[in-house]
Parts: sequence; structure tokens; C-alpha cells
Amino acid sequence: MQSEHSSTARFALAFGTLGIVFGDIGTSPIYAFRESFEVSDLEVTQANAYGVASVVFWSLLIVISAKYLTLVMRADNHGEGGILALTALVMPHRGAPPTRTTAAIISLGVFGTALLYGDGLITPAISVLSAVEGFEVATTAFADFVIPVSIAILVALFAVQSRGTAGISRVFSPIMVVWFTVLGVLGARQIVEHPEVLQAASPSYGVELFIDHPVKAFLALGSVFLVVTGGEALYADMGHFGRIPITWSWYGLVLPCLLSIYFGQAALLGNGDGALGNPFYDMAPSWGVAPLAVLATCATVIASQALISGAFSLTAQAVQLDYFPRLAIRHTSPHHVGQVYVPLVNWLLMVGCISLILIFQSSSNLAAAYGIAVTTTMLITTLIFYRVVRDRWEWSAPKALVILIPFMIVDIGFLSANIPKIPAGGWLPLLVGFVLVAQMTTWRRGRALVNERLRASFRPLDAVLADVKSNSLPRVPGTAVYLFRDHGNAPPALAANVRHHRVLHQQVMLVSVSVSDEPHVGVRKRSHHINLADGVVHVLIRFGYLDEPDVPHVLRAMEIPHFEFDVDEVTYFLGRESVKAGNRPGMSPAREELFVLLHRGAASAARFYHLPAEQVVEVGAQVEL
Repeated sequence: MQSEHSSTARFALAFGTLGIVFGDIGTSPIYAFRESFEVSDLEVTQANAYGVASVVFWSLLIVISAKYLTLVMRADNHGEGGILALTALVMPHRGAPPTRTTAAIISLGVFGTALLYGDGLITPAISVLSAVEGFEVATTAFADFVIPVSIAILVALFAVQSRGTAGISRVFSPIMVVWFTVLGVLGARQIVEHPEVLQAASPSYGVELFIDHPVKAFLALGSVFLVVTGGEALYADMGHFGRIPITWSWYGLVLPCLLSIYFGQAALLGNGDGALGNPFYDMAPSWGVAPLAVLATCATVIASQALISGAFSLTAQAVQLDYFPRLAIRHTSPHHVGQVYVPLVNWLLMVGCISLILIFQSSSNLAAAYGIAVTTTMLITTLIFYRVVRDRWEWSAPKALVILIPFMIVDIGFLSANIPKIPAGGWLPLLVGFVLVAQMTTWRRGRALVNERLRASFRPLDAVLADVKSNSLPRVPGTAVYLFRDHGNAPPALAANVRHHRVLHQQVMLVSVSVSDEPHVGVRKRSHHINLADGVVHVLIRFGYLDEPDVPHVLRAMEIPHFEFDVDEVTYFLGRESVKAGNRPGMSPAREELFVLLHRGAASAARFYHLPAEQVVEVGAQVEL
């Protein structure tokens, strides 16, 4: 009975994956096959069409089925996936300095994370634009409306993000079921008419393509990669659904339908008049082009939603791991902690997507900018995964290399084929990645320097409490909560109260908040306390990097013997640093100025930790870098 229930639940999850996980990879048939010929100037012949189909077939099997579903997705961080979660697996325990190799691996993970923002910027633009271009196939009169309609769809999409995905996700999966079914039917019609296209499953056709047209086939490989761009999404969304439901959906519906549509396009081009046209829409009967364009637009909106939601989740993880300043992050579902909305990221993505459409004007032009970010991220994933299997799974070096080198060769091949795209637009996601890496590393380094400068002026807590006792300072009624991480030292705000106001609250709670490398921390493990002195306790609160850092909620659930307090009546004392650039060693002047700018824009600790504004007192301190 338990097994039956488990299977039913997994089936429901598998159905849910169709609307979230497979949106990106499911919309690639609209443009990937066409771009493989267009960007490489390959002649449209049966041999070339079958050769491209063969490369597509083996790319899906090797990259998605073998690499991600069979191997990488087994490397979960307490159920969560994605390159940032994978990077967390190789991070040293808190307090332990990383080795040079580990530091390099972590830097690669940060760079891969930054590149995913470039992917999140381009995917909505190219997906929506390519779908709307389908109306142009139905009637040339629509040509002047492609860009305005695409922009209108994107504006509407970003405008509803604040409502969260819970309400609209129910319609996503049914639409994607229809979408994949239509893909399968369109491809099957062509395969039935030209069954010889199935021979393209043999790798010999792909090999012959590279032998006959080495340069053009290499260039085409950069566009063939578009068929597997959703691989990272599979891994990143694993925490929402689990590996098994995603695997069921992949083999049960997604992979067969994708192979059908790609082989169908190969059959259409291989038995056509030699003109490229738009093979995806050309597969549909004349009466079906407009409905197909409508369905494709819905599918691409869903694909875009998945990437946008991924960017929000990625931002929340980066903030928790202290790679981004504190930002306003809203949780949009009381039941699903991973459903978040980040206003700043939302509007920046919207402006970026619209700008890309206005600059590039067509999906073909945008395709030149697409791929380089994801290929680089996939290679980085493989490199970090090697470290995970060596350290965590205790594989021997020969075993790890034998299994992973073939994937590295494929990743390097795809990356190399995308390098020629850099001058034509591939520089854009790389620029976004480098800018974000500079910001993320500057913020993390700057935070470390600020903590170092502040720590130099800290007084031991025992010394401050001794002053209170020796000077018989009064203990005023109430409970003071000081948020402070440095165990053993007195929070500057507490020291200031004693020094200037000559008082101490009757009850003092020193609260240290830390973020675990784990995505979630259970309620029982989230907090514990240590009695330090009469009326003074140290409370340690630990959140997972995907948990909502609600300090009052945790304190409300705590029970401390002989320490009675009302969370609604306590006073929170926070330190607020005013940072300015200086001449001290640590960072270059340019990075110091960047950190000062980022620090000014960071959300306050009070909002980040959900502290009631009317119960917060901030004590300032000036820090020179």
C-alpha cells in the first residue's frame, strides 16, 4: 500500500515536472534544427539533414540521459540541485580555510552561477520571439507586429511574477502535455511518410557529416547544442520534484516526442526541394500554422517562466551564501519555500529581455548570443562533479576519469563550437557573467574585510559584563535582542549601551544567525541556546540557504528555562556599518568603490530577518576599507 501511494505521488510529481522542468528543452525544436543549417550555411540535403538528426539524437542521450539523469542528478545537496548546490558540496566546513584547488573549484561554481543569469536573460527573449515569428509564416501581414507583440508578452509575463507561480502553475503542465503531444504527432507524420529517416539514429551519419563538411559541421554543432540547453534546468529544479519523477517524465513523454519532432524535421528537409524555410512550422498543415504558433507562444511563455523562477531561486541562494547583498525577497507560497519573488531581479530581467529583442530583432540573430553561457556552465558542472565523486563518493581517480572524460570531451566540443558565436553576440552572456562574478566576489571579499575591521575594535563579552557588575550598573526591565555573529565578543551595540547609557537590560539575548551549506535545516536543529551569565543567553540560529530567515518566528518557538520573554515586546538592537573606501590593503580602489555602492543598496538586516520595524534600534559604526 505504501509503495502504491509512493508511486501515485511520484506520478503526480512527474506530471508537474512537465510544466516547470522541461519548458526550456521542450521549446528548442522551434529554432534549433533550423539554426543548425542557417548558422553553418550547410546545404539542405538528405545526407546533411540525417547527419544533423544523428548528432541531435546522440546529444540528447549523452548529455541529458547519461550525464544529468544518470550521474549528476545523484549528486544532490540534501535533495536540492543546481550548480550552486553542487558547489556547496565541495565547500569546506565553516571556519576551515579552503585549499587552493577547492578555492578554484568554488570560483568556477560562482562563475557558472553568474553565467546562468545570462541564460535567464536570453531564454525568454529568444523563446517568445521565435514563437511569435510563427504568425509570420501564417501571414506576411503579421511581419510588422512580431517585435511589438513579443515585447507585450514579455511585459505581461514579468508583470504577473509578483503573484507567484502557485496559482498559474496548474495550467502549465496540461499545456505542456498538449505541446509535447503535438510535437510527437507532427514528427510522426513525417516519419511515417519517410521511415528511412530512422536510420539517422546510427552515429555513422553524424560521423559522415563531420568527415564531409568538417568546418560547417563544427559550426552547426554550436546550434545543435540548443537542443540540450535545458539540461541545467533539470538539475536545478530537482529539489522541487526529485530525480525519479523527472526521469519518468523524460523517458515517458519528453524524449520520445523530442526525437519525433527532430527526426520529422530531418525527414521534411531531406525529402524537400532544398530550401530551408522554417521546418518547424512547415511541418504543420496550412490550416494549423496559426494554432501551432499560438500553442508555441504558450509553451515559450512557460519556458520563460521556468528560467525567470530559476533566476529568483538562484538569487535567494546567492544571498544566503553571502555572494550577493541582502535583497528584498518575497516568498510567494506558504507551502513551497522555494517559490520566491525578487523584485529587483524581475525588473532587471524584463528590461534586459526587451532590450535584446530591440537590438537583435529576430530569433536567428539572438541564437548567435545563445549557447555560450550554457555550454560553459555545463563544462563547469562536469569539473565540479569530478571533485564531488572523488571527495564525497570516494571514487578512485582512474574510475572518475574513465567515466567523466567522455562527458568533458562532449562539453568541450560544444563549447568550442560556440566560441565562433562570441563576436556575433555570444559576448553578451559572457559580459553579464563577468560583471556578476566581479560583483559577487567583491561583495564576499568586502564583507570579510568589514568583519575584520570591526573585529579589531570588539571587546570580550566577559569584560563588558564585568564592567556592569563592578560598576553596579542598573538592569532595566525588558528583553534586548542583539543580532551578532562573533561568539565570545560583545556586540558593539551592547558595548555602546553600557558605555554611553550605563545600563543593561534585565534579559539579554545574543542571537547569532548562520546559513548552512545545506538547503534546509529542520526545525529541531534550527536553534539552541547557551546560558552565559545571569539573564544573558547566547542563541544560535541556523538556516538552510533555501530557508526563509525569519528570526522572530524561530524565537517564538523557543523555550529557554528561567528566561521568560514575549517576542512581541522585545527590542532588537542591530549594528549598521557605514562603509567608505580607504587606503588600507585588502582590495583595489575600484573594487572598494563597488563594494561601497553595493553596501548602500543592500536591504537592511531588519527587513531581511523579518524584524518588526517598531521594535528595532540601530547603532551605527563607520568602517574604512
